[in-house]
Amino acid sequence: MSRVSTRVTLVVHAETAATRSAAFPVDEPPTRRGTAAAAAARDHVPRAGELRHAPDRACAGTCAALGLDTVPDPALRGWDAGRWAGRDLDAVAAAEPGALRAWLDDPAAAPHGGESLQELIRRTATWLSARPGGHTLAVCGPVVARAAVVHVIGAPPSGFWRVDAGPLTVTDLRGGPDRWTVRAASRPLSP
Repeated sequence: MSRVSTRVTLVVHAETAATRSAAFPVDEPPTRRGTAAAAAARDHVPRAGELRHAPDRACAGTCAALGLDTVPDPALRGWDAGRWAGRDLDAVAAAEPGALRAWLDDPAAAPHGGESLQELIRRTATWLSARPGGHTLAVCGPVVARAAVVHVIGAPPSGFWRVDAGPLTVTDLRGGPDRWTVRAASRPLSP
């Protein structure tokens, strides 16, 4: 009995004001510069049978600029940063240093009142395990791409802080629910 090959390509949305300033994300569209960069990369998007995007405005705007007709998928939503949404890391560090340290050190901590790192990785793993055979392309936030890599390589949650996924980068995964491999991580969308 042969297994159906599965491929998942995660494309990180274009630059937003929050990604540009290292702030906790809010639901915002890509910047003009981000939209232009996505439009310029349109010819370099891998073709896939199933097209998805996180329901965030940055992802929907990136899909439009890339010319993709995708379906929103709530499981790909960005990380819920609770009351820290929209604040930059330095401001949170100055105002709540203990809470920020707990968030960085304990994957189950959610001092901001949102989603913990552990919950983000679990949600991403559940989404990956539900992928059918064939090729799925999904436009998502950087945290989903990072969580996918951590899950696939079996790294501890602390490995999340060592994975980078910038705007308009591609993470390519191959395999299936119990046998994923990382083919490429954080590769620029354009050549």
